[in-house]
Amino acid sequence: MNLIVVGASYRTAPVSILEQIAVAPAGLATVLDRLLAQAYVSEAVVLSTCNRVEVYAAVNGFHGGLTEICSVLGEQAGRTANELAEHLYVHYDAAAVRHAFRVASGLDSMVVGEAQILGQLREAYQAAIDHDSAGRLLHELMQQALRVGKRAHTETGIDRAGQSVVTAALGVAASALADDHECLLGIDCEHPAADLAGRPALVIGAGAMGSLSLATLARSGAGPLTVTNRRAERAERLATAYGATAVPFADLPAAMSAVDVVATATASTEHVLTREAVARAVEGRDQPLVILDLAVPRDVEPAAAEVPGVVVIDIDRLAASLRTGPAAADEAAVEAIVAAEVDAFLGWMRGADVAPTVAALRTRADDVVTAELRRLSQRRPDLSDEQRADVAHTVHRVVQRLLHSPTVRVRQLAAEPGGDQYTALLRELFDLEVPRSAQAGEVPDLEEL
Repeated sequence: MNLIVVGASYRTAPVSILEQIAVAPAGLATVLDRLLAQAYVSEAVVLSTCNRVEVYAAVNGFHGGLTEICSVLGEQAGRTANELAEHLYVHYDAAAVRHAFRVASGLDSMVVGEAQILGQLREAYQAAIDHDSAGRLLHELMQQALRVGKRAHTETGIDRAGQSVVTAALGVAASALADDHECLLGIDCEHPAADLAGRPALVIGAGAMGSLSLATLARSGAGPLTVTNRRAERAERLATAYGATAVPFADLPAAMSAVDVVATATASTEHVLTREAVARAVEGRDQPLVILDLAVPRDVEPAAAEVPGVVVIDIDRLAASLRTGPAAADEAAVEAIVAAEVDAFLGWMRGADVAPTVAALRTRADDVVTAELRRLSQRRPDLSDEQRADVAHTVHRVVQRLLHSPTVRVRQLAAEPGGDQYTALLRELFDLEVPRSAQAGEVPDLEEL
């Protein structure tokens, strides 16, 4: 069994492509079913965030698994696999482990060191557990990735540069309201989100990203704050938690007209803010309206950016505006943690296959001993029960002693680079069949990770 990661992120694809590949929570089960229905894919976890869509999979063959995963992603995007190819990256075995650990630790994030990805990865893993699409390999990978992410944030200062994409986006919004064109061009963005103090703001959406947006706005001193959501009760709960005002979703146009900043982060598959709606909201305004579109697929119709007096900051524009990162020492410290953890995990991968193989070998030996003792009883009915017991005990001891050194040695060899060949050779030599059930993983309590 091999590990493969196939995905697209803000590094390789514009938001227009990401929103096509994006997997909404309501459609996640369907995508997992499509992946597991493929001949080469036996396990799958799908991570879909505002700036990346990735499939982590256990496959029976690289080329077959890659072709099938690309086909499923193409189907999700309404494109052919060839059309998506230039936007996708592929990591296999050791590189896949390294990528997973770098993602979990925030090294591959748009805002290097942001901690939000850990929660998103945990949710993706939990969804795979709920759908029974993660087996032994992905259980181990996801559990270790979550632990690596926690190590990175507790043992280094990697998250000092920025807590989340939302924090960075609000910093860019503050610069836009301050008319800092150099920052918006990505030359030097130093305006903190705190520059939004006293600015009225609206949050559209009451999910994880909407909640984070409202919390960050509250900490920055922005206000008054307003929140709206299609499900009014969720907006009301969120508003109560942060001293904001909840407004009905039907009153969205009026709410937009009264604020300087709009942060929208819904799970809608259609545009929440059209060009016409945005144009109406800025009629007669002197102050620009800054709209942060943190959703993938986008909540804001692209043409809305053409409306005079409106600044739309989506994932593409945000990526181009970010130039700061953590201190080199912190980043190097996390890279060292990742490298050590990758080596440890690869050792586990090389040795993981040997335990069921050794168990199968011992079972085969026990079967042979049992069959020969049965024949002995048939040929020598004159043996007493005590004599039969002595013979059985002696034969079992001989077999166990013969198997002890080879099985200990094969465990040691299997943990070394190229060690999987020893396990395969053992199976071939003794014609062993390892039950598929032996590959099942133990499902953890995610609250402990």
